[in-house]
Amino acid sequence: MVYEERNTWVGLIVSVIVIPIYIIVVLQQAAGGPLEDVEWWPIMLWTIVGGIVLSIVGSIVWGILAGMRDREGIGKSDERDRDISRMGSRVGQSFMVIAGLGVLVECAFEVDWFWIANTMFFGFFLSAVVGGIASVIAYRRGLA
Repeated sequence: MVYEERNTWVGLIVSVIVIPIYIIVVLQQAAGGPLEDVEWWPIMLWTIVGGIVLSIVGSIVWGILAGMRDREGIGKSDERDRDISRMGSRVGQSFMVIAGLGVLVECAFEVDWFWIANTMFFGFFLSAVVGGIASVIAYRRGLA
């Protein structure tokens, strides 16, 4: 498994771990009340920072383990890796556009900030996950 594919897997795994944690913490903070009353931004901030840290640590650990098995192949990439990365990014960016449009609609209707921020936050999540899945499929099946 090449460097870029390992990092894609780490990103997918971390995303699937941190988003449910965010949802659970927000729901616990709401305690059955309106979600708009939850002080969501510190939870979201810590989720983002935690996800970044977990991704970095996961990539380093997996890279070290992979390096022990194949010292020459570590960190090498080729044209195929760059093409797959570009394709995964394009697929993911489409979900960012959808989330951005959703945010514009919510702003037009003066929706509570909680919903606006979470629409964008989940757009980032979907972008990362769908783009990552597209990249993994491309690594397994090819770009054709």
